Amino acid sequence: MKKFLAALLCVTALCVPALAADKVRAYTTLEEVFAKEIFDAFEADTGIKVEWVRLASGEAVARIEAEKENPQASVWVGGVGTLHINAKNKGLTAPYRSRVAAENVPARFRDPDNCWSGLYLGCIAFATNNDRARALNVAAPTKWADLLKPEYAGMVRVANPATSGTGYNVVTNVIRINGNDEDKGFEFLKKMNAAMDQYTKSGSAPGKSCAIGEVPIAIGYLHDLIKLVVNGAPMTLAVPEEGAGYETASMSLLKNGPEPVEAKKLYDWVLSPKGQKIIGGWYVIPLGADAEIPVLGKKVSELKFVDQDDVWDAANKDRLLARWNAEVPDAK
Repeated sequence: MKKFLAALLCVTALCVPALAADKVRAYTTLEEVFAKEIFDAFEADTGIKVEWVRLASGEAVARIEAEKENPQASVWVGGVGTLHINAKNKGLTAPYRSRVAAENVPARFRDPDNCWSGLYLGCIAFATNNDRARALNVAAPTKWADLLKPEYAGMVRVANPATSGTGYNVVTNVIRINGNDEDKGFEFLKKMNAAMDQYTKSGSAPGKSCAIGEVPIAIGYLHDLIKLVVNGAPMTLAVPEEGAGYETASMSLLKNGPEPVEAKKLYDWVLSPKGQKIIGGWYVIPLGADAEIPVLGKKVSELKFVDQDDVWDAANKDRLLARWNAEVPDAK
């Protein structure tokens, strides 16, 4: 009997880690409703429970860095690619050569050292309130160059690049449509400033203001603007013809995370066709799929994106923001 009990205790001890490993802890910067949808689907499909905490992008980086010596999560899902690059440069993330990522995510949207992978794109777009535009007798802009025209003076709202990733993406977008000439890009931004009625703290705020007619025109991410139109906002949307900048929402494994095996399973599942199908329902642009864009009625291949370099954007952010604050008049 004693031998039987001893054997039973050994078996139980061996089983405890397996039971404990049926979960993975994650930090996410996805909107809560989207995080719940994809993590619930992963759990239903695999039996692995995701214990997740939703954080703003800056909060996620700060928390991961603060916990560097004793990580409390194993994977970080969501957040703009530049922040994942910063996390990699600080030694906070771990490389993972994911076969699923290699099959489903184009190389330009993955880290060459396998420390992060893109989840989806969100591109810069213009929104015009149809009622306000009609009353003011102005056309919906379709090009960056349109915003330099005098008829748009004081009609456009955009986020401040010092407080918003969307706003910073506008800055780098304008530099790239000017042939990657930084000086020409800033001359363009100075002229475009005449069209701005306000620089907001949040990237999604201008679109919301445009939706209710508070401002005729807004610049924001396409998926945020599409959601407003789907919910009844009388807006016309356009992706700038010269080329749109974009955010690459990304994902990283955290270095020395407590559940490395389960984290890799989640990583692969989110990038699989099952995960990407769910992501496509959020009005963003899934990677590796030529999906049709709701409201625009166009396929991804019909949109023009700039040749973006997230590594350069991350490395030069502080310098460019300092220049923007110093040179753009009335930058508020």
